[in-house]
Amino acid sequence: MAAGSRILYLHGFCSSPASWKARLLGDCMVARGLGDRFSCPALPPAPLAAIASAEAALSGATGETTLVGSSLGGYYASWLAEKHGLRAVLINPAVMAAELLCGLVGRHSNFHSGESFDFTDEHVAELRRLEAPQVSVQRYLLLVETGDEVLDYRQALARYAGSRQIVIEGGDHSFLSFPRLLPQIIEFCGL
Repeated sequence: MAAGSRILYLHGFCSSPASWKARLLGDCMVARGLGDRFSCPALPPAPLAAIASAEAALSGATGETTLVGSSLGGYYASWLAEKHGLRAVLINPAVMAAELLCGLVGRHSNFHSGESFDFTDEHVAELRRLEAPQVSVQRYLLLVETGDEVLDYRQALARYAGSRQIVIEGGDHSFLSFPRLLPQIIEFCGL
């Protein structure tokens, strides 16, 4: 285990640190005596504010951090990985987030807190500014399920071609295979 290695988990759109994947990974880290090396900030719905929140968590961390991002969190993780030279695990990641979410402009509620928020055209423009122009494929572990009903997994396979990829037949956008892949995730994160 690399000294001081950490995981920063980035949740998806309308989600929170209370998501089942964030809780399961956090609980797994606690069970291994590594609870202090896991963080999952509540990301604001505004993309630039979400990036600022993630960067604040990165700046307070000591040691090497690996990002783990799910859906929109995967999109953010890719941008942050390229900007800061980090590794990232991407779980059913949004690849063309602005195009995907432009149809969701309007009022939404957080899945866990119920808190309402407005997702605006300005937020879509922020997503466009956060698209990493290229990716260094050696940084990534890509995890996708072919049954993802929200995102086309083939876009992620193409975007991260050449990266380490685990493709699971079936499943859905929540990534049902997550519990059984925890050992690979933690190993990739250097823990």
